[in-house]
Amino acid sequence: MTKNLTVGSPMKLILGFAVPTLFGLLFQQMYNMVDTMIVGRLLGAKALAAVGATGSINFLIIGFCTGVCSGFAIPVARQMGAGEHSLMRRYTANAAYLAVVFAAVLTAATGLACGAILTVMDTPADIYAGSYRYIFVIFMGIPATFLYNLLAGVLRSLGDSRTPVVFLALSSVLNIGLDVALILYGNMGVAGAAVATVASQAVSGLACLWVVAKRFPILRMTRDERRPDGRLCRDLCAMGLPMGLQYSVTAVGSIILQSAVNGLGSLYVAAVAAGAKLFGLLACPFDALGGAMATYCGQNVGAGKLDRLGRGVKAASALGLVWSLAAAGAMAAFAPRCAMWFIDSAQGEEASFLIGLVSRYIRTASAFFFPLALVNVLRFAIQGMGYSLFAVLSGATEMVVRTAVGWFAVPALGFGAVCFASPAAWVGADLFLIPAFFWCLRRLARLREQYRRTERAVRESNRVHGRSGRWYADPVMLHRHRDRRSGTGAHPHRRIA
Repeated sequence: MTKNLTVGSPMKLILGFAVPTLFGLLFQQMYNMVDTMIVGRLLGAKALAAVGATGSINFLIIGFCTGVCSGFAIPVARQMGAGEHSLMRRYTANAAYLAVVFAAVLTAATGLACGAILTVMDTPADIYAGSYRYIFVIFMGIPATFLYNLLAGVLRSLGDSRTPVVFLALSSVLNIGLDVALILYGNMGVAGAAVATVASQAVSGLACLWVVAKRFPILRMTRDERRPDGRLCRDLCAMGLPMGLQYSVTAVGSIILQSAVNGLGSLYVAAVAAGAKLFGLLACPFDALGGAMATYCGQNVGAGKLDRLGRGVKAASALGLVWSLAAAGAMAAFAPRCAMWFIDSAQGEEASFLIGLVSRYIRTASAFFFPLALVNVLRFAIQGMGYSLFAVLSGATEMVVRTAVGWFAVPALGFGAVCFASPAAWVGADLFLIPAFFWCLRRLARLREQYRRTERAVRESNRVHGRSGRWYADPVMLHRHRDRRSGTGAHPHRRIA
């Protein structure tokens, strides 16, 4: 059930890997949209605004969790590409230990601070209580978020992008049923939508855990492989924390922008909430391409096939361009109809006003989808290559742009500035990521050549002096290391040549 992405046509491999991931993301967006549709139609515009007002802080925390898990999976992908299966299992075990710690700390911290955060964000008083109930339940479900995303990331690193999708589909169906039961019949309001989301994700995570235990013998660990290892934990954090921070840094700009939207009133908050759900659905292919590129580049760097990196980026960018044009055309024609998924047109002039706002928001965003495609392809490719710091810097670029729009443009220009905030952030990130990607390619090529020269010198020295030993190199930090426990020279970083 594993898949090797280091051999074959990059276009076919990326497309074949991304399609199952896309279906999983679509299922995820579907149940997110169902939350919004049920809340908006059954509970009204105020409840819709209450959920929407938490969107940016939700992205800040849950995005961090998702990013950390994606980063933890990259060393696993590298060792899979290098054929170091024992080391791959050791990374997996230590990633699980770190996930438990991160989940416990984040759940406690966010649960205590969510009220203060909503106050700082200037959440309108008429929706504050609903926003608090919704986001508090979501934060209490952070362990479920870690469980599913870590297991899904490990499975994708092994080349299996299908198994997580199967259980995410099951989760989506369960979420819809729980939404109806808890909101319509249980009278739980917006808290019911949050409980449904957390419960369904917990089920999908537990289902993934069961499958990993039963059907993936490559992940069955010995007692030694399960042992906590500080060095491996440092390597995992070096990849996971920058990826998590990249999401969070990006979300800071979104929070500031959301605060500016909150100042426009609850109707504008509701419009952005509905538009964001449509955007999330349309952007799924870009997220799938990003996930595919992280695994593709991670495996190929581990295997030392650097020539395939640029070819993979070109193939993924071409796929992103095709979807960008299709999505922009669809929204130009059908945006008002899509807006009515969330808004009951029978509610009169208020509903008509909201439909117009949502249509304007999503049409503006979809016109700039190709820059968003490049952001996902390049950012995740760079992460898979081992340079996670660049992802944080690109996220910082987005944060600066969104912050500037929120602080200066929205008060002066109103809702029109809100519509252009994300497109401007994507273009700004691309201006950083394009040269960064080519720098990373050149850097890896120089390290490979340095490795080859050093390896020849070490082998010659060993031959002359009658020593034995193996040489391993990391794509970023080229060095020799002898494992003190085994004496074999084993090291968590496989050579790139």
